[in-house]
Amino acid sequence: MSLSVLSGLIILVLLVIMLIAGVPIAVALGISSVCAILPVMDLNVAVVTGAQRIFSGISVFSLLAIPFFILAGNIMNKGGIAIRLINLAKIVTGRTPGGLAQTNILANALFGAISGSGTAAASAMGSIIGPIEKDEGYDPNFSAAANIATAPTGLLIPPSNVMITFSLVHCGHWLVCLLYISTQRKLDTEVRRN
Repeated sequence: MSLSVLSGLIILVLLVIMLIAGVPIAVALGISSVCAILPVMDLNVAVVTGAQRIFSGISVFSLLAIPFFILAGNIMNKGGIAIRLINLAKIVTGRTPGGLAQTNILANALFGAISGSGTAAASAMGSIIGPIEKDEGYDPNFSAAANIATAPTGLLIPPSNVMITFSLVHCGHWLVCLLYISTQRKLDTEVRRN
């Protein structure tokens, strides 16, 4: 059996056992990875190599934007901006049929664009607009489906976590600022067409 197959089996078996035992995923991944390196190198070198890989992976400056966007979304939700965005969206959509569902769509897009996270938008808007839709007589399944389906719309509006991750995956070939500029140009072109 080759070392690569042995290492893969060690990771797989240890990871499954630890996850079944209830060990946190990050700890299970770390321990199984260190144990998989042991047949190749001794313990001191394996631990140092693992630590170097971890710190080199998280030392990318652009990745700091993602947790800060999520933090900003949570702060804005606690500060009441979600309610203000819903009120703004109600004014924009007016008294059209299905206006509250359209309000949900617009509010999700606005909150997602501000926070950069579709998950933050879904949780903030769903917790606030869900009870309002229930009081207005909307079906709870429709309300949840509308919230879930429209939460990712904010990811299309910069800044978004998806754009940052995309630029990092492509090894910096697509700079984050260039992605923002290209999105803005695309939006300007669409506005001019209409």
